[in-house]
Amino acid sequence: MSDKTEHPPLPEAFAALGVRNSILKGLADIGFEKPSEIQQLLIPVAMTGVDILGQARTGTGKTAAFGIPVLCRVEAGTGTQCLILTPTRELAVQVSEDLRRFAHFTPVKVVAVYGGQKIQGDIKALSHNPEVVVGTPGRVIDLLDRGLLKLSGIRFIVLDEVDRMLDIGFREDIRNILSRLKGMRRESQPAPQRQAVKAMEADLLVEHTGDGGGNRAIDQGSAALEGDDAKINSPQAGHQTIFVSATFTEEIERLARRYMREPVEKLVAPGADEKPTVDKVEQYYLSAEPWDKYKLLRLLLKREQPDLAIIFMRTKHGAEKLAKNLTHDGISCREIHGNLAQNKRDAVMKGFKGGKFDVLVATDLASRGIDVAGVSHIINYDVPEDPEVYVHRIGRTARMGAGGKAYMFITKEQGDELTKIENTINMVIPVDTVEGFVPRPPPEKAPMFAPNPNPPAQKAPEPDKNSMRLGAKLPSRRRRR
Repeated sequence: MSDKTEHPPLPEAFAALGVRNSILKGLADIGFEKPSEIQQLLIPVAMTGVDILGQARTGTGKTAAFGIPVLCRVEAGTGTQCLILTPTRELAVQVSEDLRRFAHFTPVKVVAVYGGQKIQGDIKALSHNPEVVVGTPGRVIDLLDRGLLKLSGIRFIVLDEVDRMLDIGFREDIRNILSRLKGMRRESQPAPQRQAVKAMEADLLVEHTGDGGGNRAIDQGSAALEGDDAKINSPQAGHQTIFVSATFTEEIERLARRYMREPVEKLVAPGADEKPTVDKVEQYYLSAEPWDKYKLLRLLLKREQPDLAIIFMRTKHGAEKLAKNLTHDGISCREIHGNLAQNKRDAVMKGFKGGKFDVLVATDLASRGIDVAGVSHIINYDVPEDPEVYVHRIGRTARMGAGGKAYMFITKEQGDELTKIENTINMVIPVDTVEGFVPRPPPEKAPMFAPNPNPPAQKAPEPDKNSMRLGAKLPSRRRRR
């Protein structure tokens, strides 16, 4: 039966990169016309099968850059061939959703596996032998240990946000997973070094695979090392490794190359290594002491009237408290952080994407996992501890060519932290002021005697249910809705 459904024209610019028609059809269906700079660089090189380090600014389409060539090269119906690792659950969900959209007109199956949800769902999904698995390291290790996820057919391994994946918190988990793959770091070595590499791989495999498949994996790795150097170095030998991120320190690049096979192509989108933040993000800082931050935030939201805003906090408790205060003051918002159950986190993200509320209060859990069209404002209520986290936070706005604004609240003691961020992004962030904001003196010190530890209970005031939108307390001419 012929398909008489009309489809948009296939994007010729992607076709010129070697993308197959079934994927082109999916791209056309979601409005992709021209590849971004990182997509134009990475897609044709990835098609050749070499290992790749890819660096590009946040919001420039890195998921499509590695996802499209993988989807073009997997073979439908032959089991799991691609494993994509992400640092957060939200990013795993986002990447899997994007890949499903790209592969909509193919039989390729994509599943996401991550902690916080019942493992029975993963078991059911994996029973259908998906070609692509996207997951967080902890859940992937759990599934490997249970024998539910098989890596014997892996042809592609991708680490998204590799700077986070290879930091101290995830490093051992990544080594655990990658050591189970055939052909780990099988570049050509002089004979004495090859024996050392064999021993290293054997130690890693015994440590992480256990008795069941360890010996077989060691035999396979040894055979590969003893084979012809040209065969070892060919793109077809073993699996292809693609690591991508917005930032690459020298240490992270050195660690990443340990898990890759030469020749490794390092592809850097123009400007990514000089200024990792997108040019279309207008960045400002505002001076405010801790006791004045909330007042400044209310005035800033009133002035800016954001379509969608994300406010970043350092702590879960801080996120909960801020969201509660904003809701009480008539601003429609929700919070997302690690203390929320996974089903609640999923519901919050679904509501934010659907426009059910205007403001999302988040910890850095979400800084790498939110890809929501229309986020117009990022507010750094708390300065991030790591300057590179700032890059990922503000990358949630100005996605794929759109504009956006980013604000950061700075206290008098945080001048050094501001300077470190400016050095990281290679620009000076200008100061801004908000009309009507008058700094207050420090609050009085705590009294000498502690207050009554058991004061009479007071009923919290109920929020006005008729004024839960951001513009509800503003004059009608200023409201968005």
